[in-house]
Amino acid sequence: MVGRHAARSRRAALTALGALVLTALPSAASAAPPPAPAPRPAVARTPDAAAAPARMLSAMERDLRLAPGQAAARLVNEAEAGTRAGMLRNTLGDRFAGAWVSGATSAELTVATTDAADTAAIEAQGAEAAVVGRNLAELRAVKEKLDAAAVRTRTRQTPVWYVDVKTNRVTVQATSESAATAFLAASGVSGRDVAVRVSPDQPRVLEDLVGGDAYYIDGQARCSIGFSVTKDDQQGFATAGHCGDPGATTTGFNEAAQGTFQASTFPGKDMAWVGVNSDWTATPDVKAQDGEKIQIAGSVEALVGASVCRSGSTTGWHCGTVQQHDTSVTYPEGTVDGLTQTTVCAEPGDSGGPFVSGTQAQGTTSGGSGDCTNGGTTFYQPINPLLSDFGLTLKTTSAASGTPAPQDNAAADAWAAGRVYQVGTTVSFDGVRYRCLQSHQAQGAGSPASTPALWQRV
Repeated sequence: MVGRHAARSRRAALTALGALVLTALPSAASAAPPPAPAPRPAVARTPDAAAAPARMLSAMERDLRLAPGQAAARLVNEAEAGTRAGMLRNTLGDRFAGAWVSGATSAELTVATTDAADTAAIEAQGAEAAVVGRNLAELRAVKEKLDAAAVRTRTRQTPVWYVDVKTNRVTVQATSESAATAFLAASGVSGRDVAVRVSPDQPRVLEDLVGGDAYYIDGQARCSIGFSVTKDDQQGFATAGHCGDPGATTTGFNEAAQGTFQASTFPGKDMAWVGVNSDWTATPDVKAQDGEKIQIAGSVEALVGASVCRSGSTTGWHCGTVQQHDTSVTYPEGTVDGLTQTTVCAEPGDSGGPFVSGTQAQGTTSGGSGDCTNGGTTFYQPINPLLSDFGLTLKTTSAASGTPAPQDNAAADAWAAGRVYQVGTTVSFDGVRYRCLQSHQAQGAGSPASTPALWQRV
């Protein structure tokens, strides 16, 4: 199958990156015993945060080397940390410099700020404060200069760059120091704003092609279904843009006629969706360990450090953690921006398959390096931008069983099911104002009033 896809103009790629590990050092010891840590504030849990099936939990225990019971605890703690991070992001405003979780099960939250005066507010939310020099907007502005330079002077010698909130830097992966220096010079970025990681790894194509099931493009290349979606009266599924061009036809794992690529973007982004015929039905299911199915409840974005699992038609179900959001990767066909980097392994044919955190959709497999025997790195295209760009609605358990909540249609910014909301967005619902805490697509059965893990009344 690898050779059949070699001539295609749109293909996925994978790049290996080493995980950056930060260890929080304790302050100098005093004669008196250190005070006990303050209890975490009680926060609302993301819907279905602990609803992961047993086989998903066992795969997390295997891949993340957790003891029995620790996977379930980790998912709950990560979900709660996401809500607290959203509250603090809205509180800090332009002083916010990123957030991440760490710890095998505790998901200890760290929030970065540019003002030491915010430390008390951060600690009051049960988080550790990191005082840094650049806010998140400044870091993203540096990365945007690199993005622009890559369009003008694309090179395989600097294949990956990303905002690293843990180090408060933008990191460039390059094959040599000289290659990194040339890239920075072309972008007009100062070396003090960027950390360089020298690595020989290069992105490689994924020529092989119910989330995770196989499908075939034009009867040849194979990819994996991501998540079921709908648009108006059309059912279909989200997948990777490199898997096919608009108009390409697909067949299912049973060789039955399936559908047609309705839209596809690659490079720049790596997103596509396939509209299926009436023989296929959209479901909220993702194939997990040993054929078990997980039902997707939403698309709340996981924090850096959170656990994620991936399903693919080549290697099945594997888990790891989120390393970086907003990563740019240069493939032979061009640069893809806005990817998320993970420690999960993948192999050719897994392209387009789903990434999930608990029961929350995260994205579709784009590329990576290594394999599932020796381990590797994989990037995914986040699902929320895909849904927003193509006007799609994610198929979820709430969409299947719930009824849309009433909406305040008199307000120009009224909350609406199916709309993708970013952290900090304010909406009106039943005459009350709410601010978004975590990026997600609004579900019909989950209004701001009923989902305090996602919305904060203002």
